[in-house]
Amino acid sequence: MCGLSGEIRFDGERPDLAAVRRMSDQLAARGPDGQGVWSHGPVALAHRRLKIIDLSELGAQPMTDAEQQVTGVFNGCIYNYRALREELLDLGHRFESTSDTEVVLKAYRQWGTDCVDHFHGMFAFVLAEHRTGRLIMGRDRLGIKPLYLARTPGRLRFASSLPALLAAGDVDTSLDPVAVHQYLSWHATVAAPHTVLKGVRKLPPATVRVVEPDGSHRDHRYWQPSYTRRPEYADMGPDEWRDAVLDALRTAVRRRMVADVPVGVLLSGGLDSSLIVALLADEGQRDLATFSVGFDSEGGTDGDEFPYSDLVAREFATDHHRLRVPSARVSTALDGAIAAMSEPMISHDVVAFHLLSEQVAKEVKVVQSGQGADEVFAGYHWYPQLAAVDRAGAADRYAETYFDRPHADLARILQPDMLPPDDVSGRFVREHMAAPGADTALDAALRLDTHVMLVDDPVKRVDNMTMDWGLEARVPFLDHELVELAAACPPELKLADGGKGVLKEAGRKLLPHEVIDRPKGYFPVPAITHMAGPVLERVRDTLRAPEARRRGLFQDAYVAELLAAPEEHRTRRGANALWQVALLETWLQTHGI
Repeated sequence: MCGLSGEIRFDGERPDLAAVRRMSDQLAARGPDGQGVWSHGPVALAHRRLKIIDLSELGAQPMTDAEQQVTGVFNGCIYNYRALREELLDLGHRFESTSDTEVVLKAYRQWGTDCVDHFHGMFAFVLAEHRTGRLIMGRDRLGIKPLYLARTPGRLRFASSLPALLAAGDVDTSLDPVAVHQYLSWHATVAAPHTVLKGVRKLPPATVRVVEPDGSHRDHRYWQPSYTRRPEYADMGPDEWRDAVLDALRTAVRRRMVADVPVGVLLSGGLDSSLIVALLADEGQRDLATFSVGFDSEGGTDGDEFPYSDLVAREFATDHHRLRVPSARVSTALDGAIAAMSEPMISHDVVAFHLLSEQVAKEVKVVQSGQGADEVFAGYHWYPQLAAVDRAGAADRYAETYFDRPHADLARILQPDMLPPDDVSGRFVREHMAAPGADTALDAALRLDTHVMLVDDPVKRVDNMTMDWGLEARVPFLDHELVELAAACPPELKLADGGKGVLKEAGRKLLPHEVIDRPKGYFPVPAITHMAGPVLERVRDTLRAPEARRRGLFQDAYVAELLAAPEEHRTRRGANALWQVALLETWLQTHGI
């Protein structure tokens, strides 16, 4: 929930309140229910509020703890805030509100930067100490909530979205070659701290950063689960693992019902979202609001999975809403979806999420989503290939099965000044794969996907698209205790039954078999997949625009080749190469770069 922004000065000047307000205005969609600005000395904080917990004005932000002399802004939800509040009350703290934001402030007062170890939730926060002038920034373990940073001499600005920093002005918008390399190699994943702009960075997940008044800072990474077989689970067989996973998921889903407003579910009809619905029904939820989206078929590709979502809705008697989007609407919806992107995202379901969120936000303010299960429980088709190699061959096999193209191919795509001298994306993967704490090649790949790729592709997608309509999405498969359990689970149990085996076994206790044994589905958007009609025309206009020609990011011959045969050029991952190139250029033009 919400959007935060602010500025700290290191040069003795006062913060630029007009710039801070411009950032806050740009974040209005993330928090349509309230706003506030606070300034003290070299620091200014701003907040846009989406009312989910403590709907009164006592929960407004920026929030100050007068005794501690700390003011903070917070985005997200601390699911165990009620238990923490009771614990802090027993320790002598006094509360003015029933909000989780105040729990964050009191927890910092009690435990300092170790407060994050006590939080179950998704969050990004910035706290300003009045007496010291120090800033404390924190981000949740799986990076569900974003925090972008723009540093210039004498100043640091921060915000919940990259476009908010652009609204403040004075950002170096030249392109980062490392990030562009990752974008074109790693299916649009750009790992923290990079973004495609040299002047903007992002705080990594599971990180607390302390920023001193002189501009220096220190980071502490406070969480990284072990992807090894641990002694405490040595005696567990398949049935015990199934039950443990189901119990942990049940707890994760229950936690994410904490709210002072109704909570719905985005129901695709796949295993993951269906399990969430089933567990909520098992907990006694009645008339649960569920939502599905579908598109017109195109080029022989079905555009919806309504038969499966309808089956689940009937089975658990939900209050189900179906949204069918005609192909003509997709091209007009592209503008809104791209404007909502903090970073370029090529996955087709970004448009689906944006359109779905628009409708869902008319009914509820909070939804649960099945995002993350494939990365956590090895659901993708390339994982068996990784399981077949040893640790020494893991990085090469990962690049072969997941990267869109090898480094050598980029020489004919990018202009020479944008091409790094070595394979920076491959090096990134090699370093992660070689790090200790993973028993097998598959363990190392799942660690990389869960803590890097997932954060900066699917999770970012969901946050950006839902929050653009003031809708908060909660992701129980990224409950950190569930992720810790899955990381320790034997790889063969995750790979069983075509992937997500242990999760499918858990599902057999609750779901119709048709949902579990169906082919794996996605959010298909055929009009984009097949570069059809108005979408193709939009792509042509973008790549031929004066801005694209001035920028000169891509080789002219390569762009001409793509435009001459839009359907014939696919990446190694099967992505439409024209869409990938055009999306980056469209994003840059949309955000005035």
